[in-house]
Amino acid sequence: MGGTGVIGEMAETAQATGADGAALAALHRVFGYEAFRGEQQAVVDHVIAGGDAVVLMPTGGGKSLCYQIPSLVRPGTGIVVSPLIALMQDQVDALRALGVRAGFMNSTQDFEERRVVEAEFLAGELDLLYLAPERLRLEGTLDLLSRGKISLFAIDEAHCVSQWGHDFRPDYLALSLLGERWPDVPRLALTATATHATHREITERLNMPTARHFVASFDRPNIQYRIVPKTDPKKQLLSFLREEHPGDAGIVYCLSRNSVEKTATFLSRNGVEAVPYHAGLDAGTRAAHQSRFLREEGLVVVATIAFGMGIDKPDVRFVAHLDLPKSVEGYYQETGRAGRDGLPSTAWMAYGLNDVIQQRKLIQSGEGDEAFRRRAQSHLDAMLALCETAQCRRGQLLAYFGQEPDPAGCGNCDTCLTPPQTWDGTVAAQKVLSTVVRLKRERGQKFGAGQIIDILLGKRTAKVIQFDHDQLSVFGIGEELTEGEWRGVARQLLAQGLLAVEGEYGTLVLTEASGEVLRREREVPLRKEPEKPASARAAGGGRSDRKQKAAVAELPQELLPAFEALRAWRAEQAREQGVPAYVIFHDATLREIATAWPTSIGQLGGISGVGEKKLATYGEGVLAVLAGLEGPAAVSAPVSEPAPGRPSVGSVSDSGADDWPEVEPEPDDWT
Repeated sequence: MGGTGVIGEMAETAQATGADGAALAALHRVFGYEAFRGEQQAVVDHVIAGGDAVVLMPTGGGKSLCYQIPSLVRPGTGIVVSPLIALMQDQVDALRALGVRAGFMNSTQDFEERRVVEAEFLAGELDLLYLAPERLRLEGTLDLLSRGKISLFAIDEAHCVSQWGHDFRPDYLALSLLGERWPDVPRLALTATATHATHREITERLNMPTARHFVASFDRPNIQYRIVPKTDPKKQLLSFLREEHPGDAGIVYCLSRNSVEKTATFLSRNGVEAVPYHAGLDAGTRAAHQSRFLREEGLVVVATIAFGMGIDKPDVRFVAHLDLPKSVEGYYQETGRAGRDGLPSTAWMAYGLNDVIQQRKLIQSGEGDEAFRRRAQSHLDAMLALCETAQCRRGQLLAYFGQEPDPAGCGNCDTCLTPPQTWDGTVAAQKVLSTVVRLKRERGQKFGAGQIIDILLGKRTAKVIQFDHDQLSVFGIGEELTEGEWRGVARQLLAQGLLAVEGEYGTLVLTEASGEVLRREREVPLRKEPEKPASARAAGGGRSDRKQKAAVAELPQELLPAFEALRAWRAEQAREQGVPAYVIFHDATLREIATAWPTSIGQLGGISGVGEKKLATYGEGVLAVLAGLEGPAAVSAPVSEPAPGRPSVGSVSDSGADDWPEVEPEPDDWT
């Protein structure tokens, strides 16, 4: 590894102290941390020694350090394969702010810019070089790499290799050639989420049979998972934001582009600053909205799944879904973009009967063979089970990824905070199924849930009268439940496979299992529909309570002015440099600075997250901010250990890129 200064000394450190000492030295001097977390140390040691690795760590778990540290210690340049063309500049800027010699090559650069990067690589003047997978299909790129010294290959977002996944990228299938062409260069495949099946597929398709596997816990304890019955989703969302996350940055996911546009407009008209993001927008608009989200505080992005992969914004306080995700993997990846800094955050979803019908219809009408539809159906079934569970949601989520949940529950999801009631819904199920049977046998007709519920409630609507449905024997036999409760029954019957969706209009039909219920051979337990959507405040876990607890635990009231002054200083620095605020310092680091109240460069350098480069660049500025304030009577010792859940600077998070369209075609709108 060439070069001088902090980074250039790493090779000499490795020779003098060994790989372990060099890795810890890089961690402390560059990133400002005293120790690795979780599996990081084992991964780093294995790769530095030349071994291949498959790494599964949640968003915020510090995956990036697993290849950044070995790239600094091993001779040569670390090649990072990333699908995130539009975010490479931000990734490189964040690393350069730490003193890491990083560069990228992609289609956004002109010839002269690429030529400079190529020259730096060949001269050994880069520690990390980011490339898109498409670029490795070009013989010119492969020839360039063969003329330089490579320390490792890091294949980020490795789940993109899975043809069954919603983030599949065909160019990832060709990455097995890296092991064939450079057999002596260690490879890392990294992802934030993968089932056992996807895990195996990553290993097989990248041809890494001897790789050592590292699987960290998928638990994100700082995220509160909540799913509420859908009534008026946009108004429910607005209430959620006003009551629990006023002024916070967050992401709202919708199924269709039309819904994205309408929701963003609705929020903006009601005082919530929001911008849309989907593949139908021109590239310039998408880039501008993404840049605003990264650089501004308190902005809400309303998006399809095209948004999110690689968004290394640590202070996203909520992720909301107005439509049902297609899979648990997608839901986990999307919700994982909240709370990367380890502070309390919310994963909120509004979910209803139409969500189930829409997703069933999409599977039936979508492209793909029968095997693909079966796999999509199994993914949806798992997602529905998560939505309908009466047990701990976090436990269900962890169990899906093969992790043993806490039998006592997590204490930070809606089903733990306000345990739902269950009831014997067998008779209600029989009434719904009997109505479907009567319509088919007596009239030769099939209808959707709305008509069936009107019949059960005895409503003489125009449609009921038109088809003489008020003459059916089942007319009015369901008056003991409300319309909302009947919709809950129908939704849960669909989720349990006791009803199915058929045709373009989403009519309901029986399944093989329906007969067991009609013959009274099977009981049907159901969740009781709440009288009104539960809020975190009603459950005793609202944002105001949680944020207050976090403030008491991490920052006394008398230190809040210092924290806010540091944030204001950071915002000014970020504006001047044209980078996101977190590139300067994360909120967690500013909290530690405000708590420790350092009065010298030496004291500031002992704070977690303040490496040598940042100390030299920003140290005097930080001390000047504190010097202008009235300090606390007693100064506590600075904390040197990384805060739990804190993301690494320059890390790359999960899925949904800005420069490639949604994986599946979208309907114009769903209501």
